[in-house]
Amino acid sequence: MKKLIDEFWRGWQGTAQPSLLFSVVFGAGCLALATLARFGLAQIRPDVFFTPYLPAVFFATAVAGMRIGILTALASGLLGVFVNFSDSTPDPARFALLAIYWVVSGLTIWGVNHYRSMVTQQREVSRRLIQEEGYRKLLVDELQHRLKNKMSSVHAVLHQVLSDQPQAWSAIDHRLRALSATDDLIARVDGRGCDIRDLLLSELGPYGHVRFTLNGNPLFLPDKLAVSLALVFHELATNAGKYGAFSSARGLLQVSWTVSDDRLVVTWDETEGPPVEAVGAAGFGTKLLRAALLAFDGKTEVSFLRSGVHCTMQCRLPAS
Repeated sequence: MKKLIDEFWRGWQGTAQPSLLFSVVFGAGCLALATLARFGLAQIRPDVFFTPYLPAVFFATAVAGMRIGILTALASGLLGVFVNFSDSTPDPARFALLAIYWVVSGLTIWGVNHYRSMVTQQREVSRRLIQEEGYRKLLVDELQHRLKNKMSSVHAVLHQVLSDQPQAWSAIDHRLRALSATDDLIARVDGRGCDIRDLLLSELGPYGHVRFTLNGNPLFLPDKLAVSLALVFHELATNAGKYGAFSSARGLLQVSWTVSDDRLVVTWDETEGPPVEAVGAAGFGTKLLRAALLAFDGKTEVSFLRSGVHCTMQCRLPAS
């Protein structure tokens, strides 16, 4: 019994064609039920000859296919003409109704078969898309793995080349690590980007969570903007660790962000750090802060106040 039910559902859903024996028996069963329904209707309206057979044609086509549907339509038409449940005999009007019935049955069979074909095609397309998505995910994972390996190779080569220049190596090492950490965040969300809070926690976490506060609503950053902001945050955090709030036992940092229309504004406020006595010439870090957000119609403004470094970052959020 379970096998018959499974075969019925496979035919109804269009995932597989039922066996010939099942199809013939199912079509015959539809005809028998329709004839029984016609007998019941004949007790009220003896002139109902073909209408009860339309559902039989529909279900026979939907489950068993077009050929069984056509056979069911032909057989039901003949039953409607030659099987009587009253004293009436076949007349020209009944044959005219038979022609109309076969036309309607033909349209029903075509519609059901067309729908089955569309469903089969959509199912095949869905299956291919699932396979391609699996392949794409495998390819992305492999590329990310290779990117990590290449980043490690670059890291090792630069460390070897700059082994006699510790100051230059220190500046490059931190930036490479920041980029790598951000790439890991982006990879977690399938290469689409990351949340700004996660990005800040990744950059500021090593300095201790009690040393900073983050204020702002959840905000998802596209991958390119996330990388640019990661470089900016890393530069500011590095300066805070060397000369600013994180270099003092009592120093604190507050980072806030707001979004208005399509503009993102991030505010970086350091307090209780050592006083800034003099500002040297613009170095690579300062140039990086000025240029990192230009691609997003943005800018970075840094002020050295008595209370500590104050930085405002503004940029346009990509439409995606």
